[in-house]
Amino acid sequence: MPHKQVGIRDVAAAAGVSVTTVSHVLNDTPHTRTSDETKARVRESAAELGYQPNRLARGLRTQASGMVGLLTEEIATTPHAGRIILGAQEEASRNNLTLAIINSRLSTSVDVESSQIQAFIDRQADGIIYATVYHDEVVPPDELHAVPAVLIGARDRDGEIPSVLPDERAGAASVVDLLVRRGHRRIAFAASSVDVPATRGRLQGYRDGMMAAGLDPDRFVAEAESEAIGGYEATMRLLDHGADPATRPTAVFCYNDRMAMGAYRAVAELGLVIPADVSIVGFDDQDPIASSLYPPLTTVALPHYEMGAWAVETLASLIDGHDEHRLLGAHPILLDCPIVERASVADPSR
Repeated sequence: MPHKQVGIRDVAAAAGVSVTTVSHVLNDTPHTRTSDETKARVRESAAELGYQPNRLARGLRTQASGMVGLLTEEIATTPHAGRIILGAQEEASRNNLTLAIINSRLSTSVDVESSQIQAFIDRQADGIIYATVYHDEVVPPDELHAVPAVLIGARDRDGEIPSVLPDERAGAASVVDLLVRRGHRRIAFAASSVDVPATRGRLQGYRDGMMAAGLDPDRFVAEAESEAIGGYEATMRLLDHGADPATRPTAVFCYNDRMAMGAYRAVAELGLVIPADVSIVGFDDQDPIASSLYPPLTTVALPHYEMGAWAVETLASLIDGHDEHRLLGAHPILLDCPIVERASVADPSR
């Protein structure tokens, strides 16, 4: 039977330290606070296990290539990819770095694929950015600890790798605050039925906003598929409160812009007008949906450009030896999700 290849996590477990500490010790990273006793224990554990660090990865610290890798989990095929890539590319140019991109397949496992990461390492990338579709925890493979790394849209379960996420909970709460300031009190939420972090974050943000305004967070919530048909179905249920204008919602906040598109259809079929009879708000600021609906949709923008730029900026600092940025692994950076106000919100008429 072939022997299992020993990885950096095996060394970390044997030495009783983090994988980052193992990486620092075996790569002789300068300006770390690792004690001589810990260094000796790590090296002893590596020797006992027969750990062989990647030769090319070890050479990266002194043989800078000027290239950083962006590994995307099918993000390059999503509507939001362009802004992430543009932010990363422009920040890379400001730091005299070349950005290389690999588009990976979507995996339902928390373990990300390692072969594409190894491809960057084999080409002597100075650092690697990993971007995911769903904002969940991941367990990065050992290869990602061989070089400076940053996560976009995910957090490292071990708290070792810096990461950046959109603050969707606060973004959703800000929508409720906007509607309350416009005079709305019966604010409905068309929620997604798919259990992903964005679903939970946006629903909790809606609940936060409603409770902050002294409103019932459970009265007007309907779950459905996070597509146009789901938005249509949820909105029909939400507005069917005896069809009495005095009791039905005056505003519907949709989980995303696709659901908002379905909400527009439901409102029209009910003989109502946006925003005179009911205000509609989306989330994502997805092009071309939000700006092409009539009236144009008020929505929440995800900070894709800013996340891409932040990732490269942080990665460049790590490459330059500013190791304090690794502290961000335990506390991911949350970036604001601003409201993009258009014409689908008005003061309630009743």
